[in-house]
This record gives sequence, structure tokens and C-alpha cells, in this order.
Amino acid sequence: MVNQDWFDKDFYAILGVSKDVDAKELKKTYRKLARQHHPDSNPGDAASEQRFKDVGEAYAVLSDPEQRKQYDAVRQMGGGARFTAGAGGPGAGGGGFEDVFAQMFGGAGGGQGQRFSTGGPGAAGGVGGVDLEDLLGAFGGAGGFQQRSQGGPQGFPGGFPGGGGFTGRGGGMPRGQDVQAGTTIDFRAAATGDTVTLSKPDGGRITTRIPAGVKDGQKIRLRGKGMPAPMQGAEPGDMYLTVTVTPHPVFGREGNHLTVDLPVTFSEAALGATVQVPTLDGSVVKVKVAPGTPSGRVLRVKGRGIATKQSTGDLLAKVQVVVPQRLSDTAQEAVEALRAEEAGTDPRAELLQRARA
Repeated sequence: MVNQDWFDKDFYAILGVSKDVDAKELKKTYRKLARQHHPDSNPGDAASEQRFKDVGEAYAVLSDPEQRKQYDAVRQMGGGARFTAGAGGPGAGGGGFEDVFAQMFGGAGGGQGQRFSTGGPGAAGGVGGVDLEDLLGAFGGAGGFQQRSQGGPQGFPGGFPGGGGFTGRGGGMPRGQDVQAGTTIDFRAAATGDTVTLSKPDGGRITTRIPAGVKDGQKIRLRGKGMPAPMQGAEPGDMYLTVTVTPHPVFGREGNHLTVDLPVTFSEAALGATVQVPTLDGSVVKVKVAPGTPSGRVLRVKGRGIATKQSTGDLLAKVQVVVPQRLSDTAQEAVEALRAEEAGTDPRAELLQRARA
């Protein structure tokens, strides 16, 4: 259905662009105007807020190739005419629905030319050999129209005025414009889920839930949270939300597994020990380091990773053997004794052999 705004408003003039403006220039102009009139930049300025909404409405139509094509056709055919509930018939006010058809087919305005109906003697679905569904297809774009049980008032909330009413078949009515948005949350909030409030291009605000386990750069589709449809009764667009996750100073992520580097002393790695490992919720768990554990070995703590609706990951602690920077005299003697014990053993022999091969 054609929104009354398509007849009343010149979207090109609202954006200050020519009718042959290309998509790149259109987008550039819209962004400039949106920033200029955004409510956050003009608190309490009702005129600026309305201007922001008008700019968003105009861009939603003109940035969509199919909607822009339909808008141009409607403006050319209607000439700015307004659809009124009482259009047509002797003595009726001019600029009615029939006037638009009169301009299209050369008839007189004010209801004195060719009239159209959904049926009648001598015509199947039209008058004078004109198929009403083909005619109305110019406004819906796909597969003609079907009659609804009730009409609607001026502006087409329930169909065309004067009873009957029509709606597009096969998704003929264009949806509202999809919009892009972004938000930044911390690592912990991404793991457990969070609630954020977002601004919309038309000045509105929405609150939505970020699901647990969202990843950095992931896009979330928010159905129906985009721009309103240009035609009353059609579906609004969607919002595509890109989530940026800030890094954590301790934890990393592999799928739904959490990762952490676990420092252990040489003696703990060599002789074995039970050590504490931090978890994302702030608590600690104890894990056993087996005797002879090398640096780089991963110790797994089941079920302490990221929990989503599908699964729960593990906590992966990667052993990092810490080399002491300073040694006491006793420790120095102990290490020297160990070196003497290891004399003749080359831990790099196999590596060198494999490299030569």
C-alpha cells in the first residue's frame, strides 16, 4: 500500500539531493544530516528531532532501489495529489484517488473521468477493459492485489478508502529499511550475557538482551527493530547489531573454552603439586600438576568455560614453568648440583636430528 507521505513529501528535497543522485552520494548526505540533527546532539530541540526523523524516513525509501523506483513512479503519477475518503463523484473535492488514475490514463479530474471498481457489468475485475489488479500492481510491485474485507480511512491504514481495501500478494509491500548498529561490551559480559540500550536512526531507543557466549565481531539480527515501513501495514526493517568484545587481561577464548596461562615453579613442575587456577566468575579451582609436567602442557577443568544454550565449554590452563630471576645461595648450589647430574644429557639432540632429516 502507498503511504500518504509518498504523495505529501518530497524525499529528495528533504535530503537536499537531486533526483538522479547515486547511492554513494545519497548515503554520504544522509549520514551528515543524521549526525547534525541527532537528538543526542540536540537535546530538547523538537524541531531538530523532527528533522532527524524526516531525514531517516527519506533515506529509508531512497536507499532501497525497489522502493525508490516505486516512489518515483507514484510521485510522477500522483503529482502530489492527496487520497481522500470522499474523492470522486460530482461536487467532490479535487485531488482524490481517482484523480491520480485520471492523470495516468488521460481522464478528467475531480471524479468526472474514468471510474474504477472491483467488478461490475461488462467488465471482469475492471472497467473499460482495464484490469484493476494490473493497475494497482504499480503500487505493490508483485503479483497484483487482493481484496480485504474492510477498507480503511484516509492514509490507507486498512486499505484504500471507500471500502474494499487492497493489500499486496506475494510480499508486494516493501519492508522498512534494515539498519546497522554496534555496541561494545566487556569480556565477562559477553560470556555471561548482557542487556544494552541502542539508539535508532529515527531517534528512538530500544533495549535488547545480548545472549551469553557472543563472540567479538558477531552480528545479531533484531527482527522488526529497523526503520518503519514506508507503507502502512507492511513489516518494519531489521536491525543488525555488531558486537565488539574487549579483551580480558587474564582469560582468552577458543570456541566456548576459556584459556588461561598458569605459572608454576620448576620444582612444582618437576616434582608435582596441586595448584589454584582462577575462573571467570572470580572463584578458584584446584588442579593437580603431575610430576615432570613440561611447560606448555594444557590442564583441563571440565565445565568451567562459557555456557550457552547449546553447550558449556571447559577451562584450559596452559602450564608456564617460571624460571627464577634471582637465586639464594642454597638454591644456587642446588641448581648447580642438578646441572652436574644432567651432564651428558642434551634435550635438543632429537630436535637437531629431525631438523637435519
